[in-house]
Amino acid sequence: MKISTSELLDELKNRTEQHLRFAEMLSVKPEDDLNFRISEDSWSALECLEHLNRYGNFYIPEIKRNINSAGKSSRTYFKPGILGNYFAKSMLPKEKLNTMKTLKQMNPMYSHLDKTVVHTFIKQQEKLLELLEEAQHVDLEKTKTGISISKLIKLRLGDTFRFVIYHNARHMAQIQKILNL
Repeated sequence: MKISTSELLDELKNRTEQHLRFAEMLSVKPEDDLNFRISEDSWSALECLEHLNRYGNFYIPEIKRNINSAGKSSRTYFKPGILGNYFAKSMLPKEKLNTMKTLKQMNPMYSHLDKTVVHTFIKQQEKLLELLEEAQHVDLEKTKTGISISKLIKLRLGDTFRFVIYHNARHMAQIQKILNL
């Protein structure tokens, strides 16, 4: 699979803008609604967002650092890596969301959360949009980023963006289910 770099970045920007608008809509909902959980062992909307914020706390600085140290590129196509493509595709929301185990430090279950979680998520989406803009001039294949689960594995920047943004999409779908939207 080979995709135009500008098409990929446009798709990711569009998704991120949708996530941003959705979060802005959530910011006006009552906190009780955002803390509601369907069952005792499921996450609330705020827990979903806090989970994404924790990943954003790792990936946003990681992406920024690697964009800043990358050289300029004139490559017009992006070819996903095997591992990066697998990770990204596994995050895309499906009709029936399959549950996945999360790392302990990324699991916000039973945290006491308020609307600051939503505002943090909004700020992270704004930052992601800035990074996607900056990435237009960077080689999305040659520029590599670390991943949150291992310092030994590096993914192509394009795959990292896809993973993070598809992961966000997955949990946006989960929040819609929780809040019955």
